[in-house]
Amino acid sequence: MENGWFTVETIDAQTFAISEYRHWEETHCYLLLGQDSAVLIDTGMGIADITPAVRSLTSLPVMAVLTHAHWDHIGGLKHFEETAVHEAERSWLEERFPLPDAAVIENLTRMPCLFPADFDIHAYHVFQGRPQIILHDGDTIDPGGREIRVIHTPGHSPGHCCLYEPERKYLYSGDLIYSGCLDAFYPTTDPVLFYDSIRIIREYRIGKILPGHHRLDVPVSLAEDIEEGFRQIEEKGLLKHGSGRFDFGNFQIRL
Repeated sequence: MENGWFTVETIDAQTFAISEYRHWEETHCYLLLGQDSAVLIDTGMGIADITPAVRSLTSLPVMAVLTHAHWDHIGGLKHFEETAVHEAERSWLEERFPLPDAAVIENLTRMPCLFPADFDIHAYHVFQGRPQIILHDGDTIDPGGREIRVIHTPGHSPGHCCLYEPERKYLYSGDLIYSGCLDAFYPTTDPVLFYDSIRIIREYRIGKILPGHHRLDVPVSLAEDIEEGFRQIEEKGLLKHGSGRFDFGNFQIRL
């Protein structure tokens, strides 16, 4: 169902994807309903207020948990009182985001997009604020009746995390795994750590991957394919910044 700018899709009776398909980034946020509260994994680009979409699904208190603190995942943080980010990216929220607003706006408008009528691109700012909760590898989040594990998976960014639900075998993979171009070319990325993180994730029993961008229905085998892609790049001695873009069909890796 559409909720203004956002599209809401049901994963299961207590889990929903809230997506921004109208923009080329095609970002996904995930709302996880517990018995006592709810967890919103990522908050989108900040082009529109995500709270009406969230409130159409639950009246529970909501904690916003970031897979990482890039602009396209933190845009809606200002609408939530309880927010969580990995310790390695706390300063990106509290002090300074690595890119200036002008660079973010250039990326935001890189491809044609029919923005909402009330969106003013000239007033757009990257979120800055103090997170209430600092995440570490191995932490657990429990909104009541469902356990969510924090897995530190750096590479795309220093504090990138995947969230894992052992009972459902859901992996909320952020920007580590999706069908599209996986970016590890920014100065704040690390191609070697990205590869290491894919190998860490492969040790988990995954029944469903819920990505941060593009296709929602990615096969679980995509994690294995990405690991193999990185292996091939490493074997050629090219696992480093500046090596270029490698196309593997249903995904690409840009270094």
